[in-house]
Amino acid sequence: MTELPQAMIETATSAADWVLVLPIVLALMGAAALLVVRRSNGVPMLGAVLVIVGIIACEISLLLRVVSEGPLSMTMGKWLPPFGISLTADLLGAAFALAAAVVTLIVVLYAEIDRDGNDSGDGFHSMVLLLLAGVTGSFLTGDLFNLYVWFEVMLIASFGLIVSGGTPLQLDGAVKYGFLNFLATTLFLLALGLTYGLLGTLNMADIIRVAPEANRAAITGIAALLLLAFGMKAAAFPLNAWLPASYHTPSAAVSALFAGLLTKVGAYALLRSQVALLPDSRDLLEPVLAVLAIATLVIAPLGAIAETQLRRAIGFFVIGGIGAILAGLSMPNVIGIAGAGIYIFHAILAMTALYMVVGLVEVRTGARDTRQMGGLYAASAPLSILFFVLILAVAGVPPFLGFWPKLLLLEAGVMDAELGWVGTAMVVALVLNAILTLIAGTRLWAHIFWRNGPEGSPGSSEPMALVPPTPKVRMAFTVVGALVLGVVLLGLWPNPMIEVGQRAAADIIDPGRYIEAVGLAGGAS
Repeated sequence: MTELPQAMIETATSAADWVLVLPIVLALMGAAALLVVRRSNGVPMLGAVLVIVGIIACEISLLLRVVSEGPLSMTMGKWLPPFGISLTADLLGAAFALAAAVVTLIVVLYAEIDRDGNDSGDGFHSMVLLLLAGVTGSFLTGDLFNLYVWFEVMLIASFGLIVSGGTPLQLDGAVKYGFLNFLATTLFLLALGLTYGLLGTLNMADIIRVAPEANRAAITGIAALLLLAFGMKAAAFPLNAWLPASYHTPSAAVSALFAGLLTKVGAYALLRSQVALLPDSRDLLEPVLAVLAIATLVIAPLGAIAETQLRRAIGFFVIGGIGAILAGLSMPNVIGIAGAGIYIFHAILAMTALYMVVGLVEVRTGARDTRQMGGLYAASAPLSILFFVLILAVAGVPPFLGFWPKLLLLEAGVMDAELGWVGTAMVVALVLNAILTLIAGTRLWAHIFWRNGPEGSPGSSEPMALVPPTPKVRMAFTVVGALVLGVVLLGLWPNPMIEVGQRAAADIIDPGRYIEAVGLAGGAS
């Protein structure tokens, strides 16, 4: 057992360090408080906004500290690491937690478009905060079992959100969503038991230290099991059918929250487990990762091209983004991992915004199938611009935000000669994904905005009749526009993001600072 620094044992935690745990505490306490006042009109929404603003303030402070000082860790109770439950923030975790809180705030404001007085008492805002607590805990945990706990918190909250409303379509989507996710968490729990039996620890920093000394075949089997479990969570091919079959069933606000957060937690867990915790096993699994990345990159946009139900089609865009992240895992150099990390950050923002724009399209047209849409460009050119900008960002067209992580991934594939066929295959698959995504997205845009009316209607110079915008729709458009503007500005000024992404990738590949922050630097246990 490594001897912990005497300062860690004797020194009380400073007040500034509590910024690491406050986002989770605020979300959990806020969820409980809002459940009590859920029947008070207007109070839950206002309370949720105030709590999330507080969380964002804490996470901005946390990210600035991590940027200036390096990874930050706290271990709960008097059990010191590796026995206590650690919360540990590095650049990736802190940045993702901040992005998650920002999009949750926007979704809470946007959700008013679908809500009225009859919805008071449904616990929506409480479940949103509970979901945010699970997501934030997943990004900031330093312990694998704690990660499992936060996965369960997310699953409980997301299950409540997906069935909110109780329609047959929602219940059908909940069954598909729940079955695969319950299976994934079961596999994850099995992997945890095997990990503890083999290594005697579940602390992430401790796993990094002791895993190289373990039986290689056994630890690779655990890595493969984690790949399967997190691949299901992230909706990687061929375990992705549940996502387009379920994400279109709840309200547009809930779909946006799911698309922006849930699969990204699975992708983050893949990145953390395969590259930081078990890099030797990742090397053995590299051909599998490469095949999964290529298949996900190519098949997902083909699914979007074939789909006519709008939100199901957008679900395939979400899956295609997971392929880009897997491509980064297949090229574990600093540039490749930076590309994967920045793509997760981009997808949290862009996919949330895209689903919210789709929700506005559904409200204005009164339809969910693109064959029943048309003429929206003449009625709402700004909405068509938001949709088109997000399609370009998702496809990776410059200078939008999605271009820069894909450029880093292409650079990783081209520049690293050691990758061999993997690098070449990733470059081809990424370019093909961009082309197919652009085809699928522009096809959707043309059907929804450019043609005058639904499929099969006679041609006319007059646009189809659309539902007039209400004050709630205008407010929703404003908050979505603010998020899209953020996506555009980050794309126009990418240097700080790329610099932070490369520093974060360096800490993932060489986690010495992460281990030191936890207090486990030194010899093996």
